[in-house]
Amino acid sequence: MKQLILASQSPRRKALLTQIGYQFITQAADINESVKPNENATDYVVRLAKEKAQVIFSSLPTHQQLHTVVLGSDTSVVIENEILGKPANEAQCIATLQRLSNKQHQVFTAIAVVSKNKNSQQHKNNVLSTLVETQVQFKLLTVDEIKAYWRTGEPCDKAGSYGIQGIGGQFVTTINGSYSAVVGLPLYETVQLLECVGLPSSLSQIKIKD
Repeated sequence: MKQLILASQSPRRKALLTQIGYQFITQAADINESVKPNENATDYVVRLAKEKAQVIFSSLPTHQQLHTVVLGSDTSVVIENEILGKPANEAQCIATLQRLSNKQHQVFTAIAVVSKNKNSQQHKNNVLSTLVETQVQFKLLTVDEIKAYWRTGEPCDKAGSYGIQGIGGQFVTTINGSYSAVVGLPLYETVQLLECVGLPSSLSQIKIKD
């Protein structure tokens, strides 16, 4: 069985990958996450997911690469084609959540897996990726609600200044798409990609007796 490395230290992604039965180790990828000029949100999240996986995979010894799969993921909250990053302070959090208030926004999550292609004579890297889009609708927020939410500490490290899996989930009125993708790792698509590179899900390994 191949070794799986999650190119992230995100506790949310670790919990989701554990939830579907995979055994793995984590390693944070140090990459430049700046948006390139004229780069749209979908291209941005796919590029970062690939770069995270590739930088960890490239750091491995050649003999280890043959038996390793690296999974990278990136999530962006987008409204009116603008990527909303993590808030640096309360003022940024207030400004971001006021933009999301009573509106629908998009959450784009990309995942990428990198492994060695044994069918190639040069053993080139095999890179697969998938993009998931989810529509999220917020209720009308007051400034007092946003300030109180900021004081919980939850928005500080969250793209878009909220965590759907935490206190911020109460702001969401409807969601159209993958909930787990908004949290940080789309479960269905993750299993599909990992199965493509020889890492079946835990369910497929259970033998069923007639």
